[in-house]
Amino acid sequence: MRQIVLDTETTGLSAEGGDRIIEIGCVELFARKLTGNNKHWYLNPERDSHEDALKVHGISNEFLRDKPKFAAVADELMDYVAGAEIIIHNAAFDIGFLNKELELLGRPPFTGHVSRVVDSLAMAKEMFPGKRNSLDALCDRLEVDNSGRTLHGALLDAELLADVYINMTRGQDALLIDEVESGAPGAIVTRVDLRQFTLPVLLASEQEAAAHEEVLKQLDKASGGKTVWRQVPISAVA
Repeated sequence: MRQIVLDTETTGLSAEGGDRIIEIGCVELFARKLTGNNKHWYLNPERDSHEDALKVHGISNEFLRDKPKFAAVADELMDYVAGAEIIIHNAAFDIGFLNKELELLGRPPFTGHVSRVVDSLAMAKEMFPGKRNSLDALCDRLEVDNSGRTLHGALLDAELLADVYINMTRGQDALLIDEVESGAPGAIVTRVDLRQFTLPVLLASEQEAAAHEEVLKQLDKASGGKTVWRQVPISAVA
């Protein structure tokens, strides 16, 4: 499975209020392994960041003046994420901004291009109810080194989140589960690959074997000697 861990930085908190994306960071995972095929853009938002936002990301308005606008990277971004599972911390925020940027270009919503979106914040709240579940808090809890994170940065945060996500879901790769559509509409068939497991063979004791044979005799007697296991030669089932 191809997964993209994604993070954005913005000029403020309200996409509907006119705030824009100033940075996008993406980290690719394939089969839960980092591939190194990452993407990173700084963007000219065509407006200044709010003072509170500047304190969070530290990206100056002057730095962004000569950066490309979202329209210039939209095709590359959408081609990159196409068909992938997207992992975002507090997904509603980032998806809201991405959808607004695409809407301004007259394009379909972000979620229409991807397989699905996983909100790692929602996962963390379920795993650690009542605890702080910010990215920094999860790094501390899961022993992910975030010592280089003095300010928010989209690519760094995506890299940290990739590590956090792998730690949060580490137990899920114990079973190799594929979900495939069956012939029935809406039905899902789950296949579990047990080849990696060494299954113990528990042999019946003499007492258990004798009790089993007695049950078979009673069934054979009740059926008038017509039970299948009495009719099929032993060599045929060996």
